[in-house]
Amino acid sequence: MNYFAVVDCDNCYVSCERVFRPDLNGKPVVVLSNNDGCVVARSNEAKKLGIKAGTPYFKLSQQFPDQKIAVFSSNYELYGDLTGRVMAIIQQEAPDYFRYSTDEAFVILRGMENVDLKVWGEQLHKTIRQRVGIPVSIGIAPTKTLAKMASHYAKHYAGYNHCCLIDDDEKRKKALKLYPIDEVWGIGRRYAARLENLGIHTAFDFAERNREWINATFNKVVVLRTWRELNGEDCVPNDEPAKKKSICVSRSFPGMINDIDQLKTYIANYAARCSEKLRKQNTLASVVGVFLGTNPFREDLEQYHTFGEVNLLTPSNSSIVILKKAMEALEKIYRPGLQYKRAGVIVLSMESGGGIQTNFIDFDAERFEKMKELDKVLDRLNKVNGTETVILGAQQFMGRNSKGKATQFADAIKHDFKSPNYTTRWSDIIELR
Repeated sequence: MNYFAVVDCDNCYVSCERVFRPDLNGKPVVVLSNNDGCVVARSNEAKKLGIKAGTPYFKLSQQFPDQKIAVFSSNYELYGDLTGRVMAIIQQEAPDYFRYSTDEAFVILRGMENVDLKVWGEQLHKTIRQRVGIPVSIGIAPTKTLAKMASHYAKHYAGYNHCCLIDDDEKRKKALKLYPIDEVWGIGRRYAARLENLGIHTAFDFAERNREWINATFNKVVVLRTWRELNGEDCVPNDEPAKKKSICVSRSFPGMINDIDQLKTYIANYAARCSEKLRKQNTLASVVGVFLGTNPFREDLEQYHTFGEVNLLTPSNSSIVILKKAMEALEKIYRPGLQYKRAGVIVLSMESGGGIQTNFIDFDAERFEKMKELDKVLDRLNKVNGTETVILGAQQFMGRNSKGKATQFADAIKHDFKSPNYTTRWSDIIELR
């Protein structure tokens, strides 16, 4: 029988920050969203205090006045590099794997019939902790859904020593009986509420129903597949998640903006991010859209929320092309005299980058290849030297900060508590005495 493992980084963002701040081990730590808006990650100590995900930053001091809480702005460059190192170790130690999310991977344990899987999992945790510094929880079971469940137990119960193995029917039933139905992978909020109304409160209650009842009640392939997985039948494909059908990059501004040139700088950077993501998953976009919105909480100001899009005759993932089309969309929807609080760029109608359907009106094969090479160089330089090492001219703020330095887009996002990029920028490398 084949087994599957789920390797999940514990409290990922917090753990990444603690790698270089071991003095924060055992203390409450939170990581904030973009523009330092609200809490998106919490240490176990912060959770015990009662800090909820989504708590606005300004409320922390109000709700927990006597607590010393370490606060960090999101540092995705650092998190991406450290989780990439975790995935590299998994690739070395496992027969086969695929990355499921930023901080989680599925391992396919083929050809390990003579290996003690519990010992293997514990050793993998130890290796990752020693080499990267991030704790992981590992769940091992005959199906991916059961492995996800096992990783939950490994994370929350110290007795498992970071690895929970479900390898017989007795363990499977015990795990199912203790697992709430709304926590089961593949059961969404809507289905969970419906199951609760039908008297099904645990994964065991659900798994014990017969196949005919599942089909008659839901008639959904995904629900039946989850039921089969909980009963020990592997049926989730061994494949990476489907590529995104749309990509959106948006932010709320630290203040309010009415100047179109300043808006263009934001839109240019959002468009560049969309282009990078398109290239990373090897897809092309046929539609570029831009949306703008005023502050809905300022009822004293005129409200305006709008969206505009531009079609590409030839699908593209070029930063220059996507940025140019985003500017065209912005020009179509911008209204002067308003105070804007939020904007974003979305790319749609995506297709594989393996082939390209060209048009006969303005397609220039030579220019297309030049821009393709330019994007490769751009991505490589920014990967080696850090985000925004090289940017397009439209992404640059034409202003100076208090020290007289030209400000970049990163400076326009509020991140008052951002840690250094220790592992990706020479300027941020740790200095010893």
